[in-house]
Amino acid sequence: MTKIFNEWETDNIQVSDLGMAQYMNLKSKMVPHNFGKSNKKAFEKAKINIIERLVNKIMRSGQGKRKLSGKFIRGRRSCGKKLLSMRIVENAFRKIEYRTNHNPVQVFVTALENSAPREDITRIKRGGISYTVAVDIAPMKRIDESLKNIALAAFSQSFNSKISGADALAKEIMLAAKDDSTSFSIKRRNEIERIAASSR
Repeated sequence: MTKIFNEWETDNIQVSDLGMAQYMNLKSKMVPHNFGKSNKKAFEKAKINIIERLVNKIMRSGQGKRKLSGKFIRGRRSCGKKLLSMRIVENAFRKIEYRTNHNPVQVFVTALENSAPREDITRIKRGGISYTVAVDIAPMKRIDESLKNIALAAFSQSFNSKISGADALAKEIMLAAKDDSTSFSIKRRNEIERIAASSR
């Protein structure tokens, strides 16, 4: 039987959010790497294993949003280095399994569901006046936002500190899985939904 990193099974993983389930590929792959086969095709990233999508987010050079920019990710020298990013994720999963005695893939999926915002705002213009309105977020966008915030949280904690990237990532995933308000990704979800609620 094929397992993620040859350690963890994905057959019994429960996804409670039915909207996100069809965009969350949990097919077991020993090495979560598709060698760019799904690049530049609409909605193809839904077919990429969810663990590989986390690896790809960690590998990125940044999000380009003021202080949340790429310095955190570049700080761990993993920009563009997939093997290093995979090692960070694998070590983080080992730490999660050791601390929780649960399958780390299930903990990660729960963290994704908890930290995914349901509402956001968009700007529309009518009669020369622009204003914001609340809109529902598409399931794929929810997963993207959740992955981005978990990756940013991990590297903001490990940037310029003695905390390793794997430790920071493991801590963030465990906090998000518990829906803990001290988690960066949970704070971001609450902030986005609060702004959306005020724009209804």
